[in-house]
Order: sequence, then C-alpha cells, then structure tokens
Amino acid sequence: MTILMRLSIAFAVMAVAIAGAALAQGVEQSVSVPGTVPQSLATGYRTSKLVGRLVVNEGNIPVARIDDLIVTPNDKVPFAVLSVGGFLGMDKKYVIVPFSSIKIQDDRLIFYGATRDYLEKLPAFHYNT
Repeated sequence: MTILMRLSIAFAVMAVAIAGAALAQGVEQSVSVPGTVPQSLATGYRTSKLVGRLVVNEGNIPVARIDDLIVTPNDKVPFAVLSVGGFLGMDKKYVIVPFSSIKIQDDRLIFYGATRDYLEKLPAFHYNT
C-alpha cells in the first residue's frame, strides 16, 4: 500500500469521525414550556395532600371525602372522585365532580351548595380495573 493510499484512508477515516461527531450532536432541541415560574407552584396543593381530605359545604357540614383526582387525557381538566355516604367503608358511593367546584379556603375544602343527599343522587363512578 502506497503512502498516498494510506494518507487517503487516514483522511477518509478522520472525515467520517468528524462528521459522526457532528451528527451525534444533532440539531439543537427546543421544548416549548408554558411560562410557569416553578416557585409559584410551591404554594399549590399536592394531590397527596388532598386525597383523603374531608369536603364540607358552606355550613361546615361534611358531605364527602376526596378519594382521588383524575385528569382527562385530552383536556387536562382535573376531576375529584368523591366518596359519599356509607358507614365504616360499607355502602359508600363514588361520584365525580369538577375539581373547580371545590374551593380551598382556610385549609378547608368547601363545595358550596352541596349536600350529602345531592351528591348521593349523582351517577355512580366506577374505577376501571
């Protein structure tokens, strides 16, 4: 093999290595994130702190407990799964209400206008298992 052939192969290998490194870096990625300030979320309510909490009406009368929070896949709208009625976990019923219908005031979850009777008349919700 002549020196010229060896140099040609060496240059070809270097060119491939340089091109490979450039391609490995790829095109600069950009992610579109809405203008949310992370610190502003620190004042929010974590799901883990809401599930299991008592929901009262404006008269401070208990009407339900939050069993779960569900976010719809398309609209990203949160719904509260409320556990209503029953005694010691027996005969309770699950219903769904928009989470926006529950207000948080003075560390209480208030569902204005709600009564246990009203919530028990809502269609039952059943988890998919």
